[in-house]
Amino acid sequence: MSTTQTIQTITTDELRARLASGTVAEFWNVLTDDYFTGEFIPGSVRVPLDQLGREVARRGVAKDAAIVVYCSGPTCPQSGQAAAKLAAFGYTNVRAFEGGLAHWKEAGLPIERREPAAATA
Repeated sequence: MSTTQTIQTITTDELRARLASGTVAEFWNVLTDDYFTGEFIPGSVRVPLDQLGREVARRGVAKDAAIVVYCSGPTCPQSGQAAAKLAAFGYTNVRAFEGGLAHWKEAGLPIERREPAAATA
């Protein structure tokens, strides 16, 4: 893709406020299987980066839905990649929480733990 898109980001405080006010329609942990550890920010669901296209089609997400994506933290590129991919799909209200799980935990906020899918050996 040669189009340059500005990825909208959201801070921990902004995210907390939006979650509290119910203005986030879709809140996704976008970590792929290689990086997913079973940790979630409460209220989020897992939509792996490599499955975004299929999931937005399956879920019937409105193009203007407020979507926030996150990954493990500021050194992880997956939230930015997910936001760019969603923008390329025509979604207009996407934010990447680049602080991710790392900043959420550093702020002393709760994490939910759900077991990752069993790996096949």
